[in-house]
Amino acid sequence: MADTALAPPVTRRAGPRVRRNQEPASVAAWIRRVIVVVFVGVLVLLPVILLVYRAFQPGVGEFFDALKDPDTVHAFTLTGIVAGVALVINVVFGVAVAILLARYRFPGRRLLSALIDLPVAVSPIVVGLALILVYGPTGWWAEPFGLQVLYAKPGMILATVFVSMPLVVRAIVPVLEQAGTEQEQAAESLGANAFTRFRRITLPTIRIALAYGTVLCLARCIGEYGAVLVVSGNIQGQTETAPLRINTLFENFQQPQMYAITFVLMVVAVLAILAGALIRRRQGAR
Repeated sequence: MADTALAPPVTRRAGPRVRRNQEPASVAAWIRRVIVVVFVGVLVLLPVILLVYRAFQPGVGEFFDALKDPDTVHAFTLTGIVAGVALVINVVFGVAVAILLARYRFPGRRLLSALIDLPVAVSPIVVGLALILVYGPTGWWAEPFGLQVLYAKPGMILATVFVSMPLVVRAIVPVLEQAGTEQEQAAESLGANAFTRFRRITLPTIRIALAYGTVLCLARCIGEYGAVLVVSGNIQGQTETAPLRINTLFENFQQPQMYAITFVLMVVAVLAILAGALIRRRQGAR
C-alpha cells in the first residue's frame, strides 16, 4: 500500500486526434483554390497575356516606333504633368486633413470625413460635369482671374485631384489614430513647436503609410479617364492624356499604337501594385 501511495501517478499521453471529415475539408479547400485561380486567370491574367501578345505581335521595333509618335509623346508628357501636380496637391492636402481628422475633435468632423470619401461613391463623369457647371462659361465661377480652367491643364488637374483625393487621407488616418498623441504631448511639454513635432514625430510615424498612399494616388492619377475626358475636351495634341489617347486610337482602328500605350500604362500599374505590396509588408513587419 505504501509503495502504491508513493508511486507517481501514471499520465497517459493523448494520441493525435483524428480529425473527422478531414478529407472532405481538404477537397473543399482545393476546390475553392481552383475556383479562385480560374476566376483570377480569366478575369485578370488572360487579358494581360493577350495584351502583351498584341503589343509585341508586330515586332519590338514597331512597338517602340508607336511610342515615338509625336501625339503619343505629348500624351505621356501631359499625363506626367497632370498626375505629378495632382499628386503633390493630394499629398499636402491629404497629410493636413489626416492630422485634422485623427488629432482633433470639432463640429462637422464626421461631415468632413464623409466628404473625403465622396469621390469613391461618385462617378468620374459626374465629377467632370460638376466642374463644367462651376467653371464653365455660364458657371458659378467662370474663368476665375482670367484663368482658363476647362479644356486646359487646370481643369484636368482639378478633376484628377478630386477623384484621387481619399487615397492619401485614408492611408494615414488609421496610423495616426493607432499611434496616439502621447509622444507629441511630451514633445510639446519640452518646448517643441508644431513644425518640430511634425518633422521629428508625426512624419516618421506616417512615412510608410504616406508612401503607400502616394503610390496608390499616383497610379490613380495616371489612369484617370472619365473626369478628365469631360473637362479636357480631348483635343489631340493639346489636352489628350495617355488614357484619352488610347480611346482616340481605338476609334481610329490604330491598334498597334493603342496596344503599345496600354502596355506602358499596365506596366506602371503593376509596378505600383508591387510597390504597394512591399510597403504594406514593411508596415506589417514594423
